[in-house]
Amino acid sequence: MKKGLLLSVVASTMIFAGGDIAPVEPAAPASADFWGQIGFSYDFNDNGTYNLGDKENNAFSAAVVLGVEKQLGHGFGVGFEVAGWTDFGLGISGGPRVTETLSRDWLAHQMTDGWYNKNSSAEVSQAYLTYSFGNTAIKVGRQALPKAVSPWAWSDRTVGVIDYSYDAIVIANTDLPDTTLVGAWVLNVAENSDTIKLGANGNGIFMLAAINKSLANTTLSASAYYFPDFDFKLPFIGWLWGDANAKDVWSVWASAVTKFDDINAGLQVAYVDGDYSNTDATFGIAGKIGSSWGDLDATLVASYINDGDYSLKTAGAGALGVGDTSAFWGNGFGGTFTNGDISDAGSVTALRVDLGYKLPVGKLYGGIGYAWYSDDTSSTANQDGFGARIGYTFPVMDTGVHAKVEYRYADNYQKTHQRVRVEAFYKF
Repeated sequence: MKKGLLLSVVASTMIFAGGDIAPVEPAAPASADFWGQIGFSYDFNDNGTYNLGDKENNAFSAAVVLGVEKQLGHGFGVGFEVAGWTDFGLGISGGPRVTETLSRDWLAHQMTDGWYNKNSSAEVSQAYLTYSFGNTAIKVGRQALPKAVSPWAWSDRTVGVIDYSYDAIVIANTDLPDTTLVGAWVLNVAENSDTIKLGANGNGIFMLAAINKSLANTTLSASAYYFPDFDFKLPFIGWLWGDANAKDVWSVWASAVTKFDDINAGLQVAYVDGDYSNTDATFGIAGKIGSSWGDLDATLVASYINDGDYSLKTAGAGALGVGDTSAFWGNGFGGTFTNGDISDAGSVTALRVDLGYKLPVGKLYGGIGYAWYSDDTSSTANQDGFGARIGYTFPVMDTGVHAKVEYRYADNYQKTHQRVRVEAFYKF
């Protein structure tokens, strides 16, 4: 997939062309930059109600994505992306297009009921205008937001299709040496062709962020968010359609990632609080360290989340309540270790090891993790959780097609979950 060169400042290459925060020299904008991807994914799921491979709990989707960015002149530009997906009416699955998260129980029920079953649909995933002057870039409209800059409201892709895009105004500036400053007003979230206002009164999210690379081999980042009229006690209802009792909420995320010799290390903190009475702020801290030895690489992640009342689930994969993934590093496989949305689970401490091994063709990867909850005695509380995965990603000969096969297992929330995922895609 080509990376757009629509804007000529460093900030544009970071935010508007895939989220790469590495400093690069300004490049001459292309007159038009096209990209696209075709592919499919097939999930065999086991949620404790249906067995692994049962049609009612499977999800199949073939997708196509087409996008273009074009410079209009005098600093102005435009970008547009469309995506569509279908199951071809094969009747081999009972669920919609799914993201990387391993579904919670109610989502599997939701899938089988069919009220959210959009096996064939399409969306305008990006449609935006841009303007640049000096070291400042402005982007207005529906767009993808990179996790590196916006760990709360962020976008990811499943078989090329953006899982969550946002209607937003984003301003980036690089006047300070080795520093990118970002401000954003995020109004809506778009997912599966639906557009939903954020906040009880549609006030959206306000964000300020800074990324600094002054230190050698080190990236420092911080993001602050303000959520007017949000309801974090009932996220699926309050975030989307509003609630009379919604209150203001704010959040701060920060991280430091560095490399010395053959060691990669990082530290991350996250904090969420609000104006609700009788509630405690949620605080999370995570650290990771890893290295590589020839074709083998390994990373250890340790994390802690206190017994707060606010969720660390994000407005990336999580704003609609459809999953438990998070920009928090301590998040486990399939959302096993996310905390905060279950008030009586107590604090949680987690360890996870990620491994990868390069083969002559492709790469074998996997991981294993465990989480300890301080209160797992309640009938509704999370039990101590275990998660594991193993997968293989590889190119299909010289066709340009890339494929992945992965198995996940999670034992949490009083039930076990399994998933086998098969996907293949071709970028152009």
